[in-house]
Amino acid sequence: MIRLRSFAASAGQVRTITMAVFLLIFSSSEAFACPVCFGAEETSMIDASRLGILALLIVTFAVQGAFVGFFLYLRKRAKLMADIDLDNEWSELQGGATRT
Repeated sequence: MIRLRSFAASAGQVRTITMAVFLLIFSSSEAFACPVCFGAEETSMIDASRLGILALLIVTFAVQGAFVGFFLYLRKRAKLMADIDLDNEWSELQGGATRT
C-alpha cells in the first residue's frame, strides 16, 4: 500500500511556494536583474563577467570540437580499414581463380 501522506506538502511548503509564485508574477523587472549589472554603466566588473563567459564558451567549443574531430578520425580509420579488407579479399578471390 502506498502511503500518500508522504507526498502531501506541509502548510509551510505551500506558503513558500505560493509566495514564490506571487513574487515571480507580480514583481517588477528589477527583481530579475543582476544586482551588479542593473543600471550600471560599463565597469570593470561587467568586462570581467563578459570575459569569463567568453572563456567558458571557448572551452566548451574546444571540447566539442575535439569530440567531433575524434569521431571523424575514427570514421576515416574505419573506412580505410574497410578498404584494405576489401582489397585483400578481392586479391584472394582473384588469385584463387585459374584461367584455362
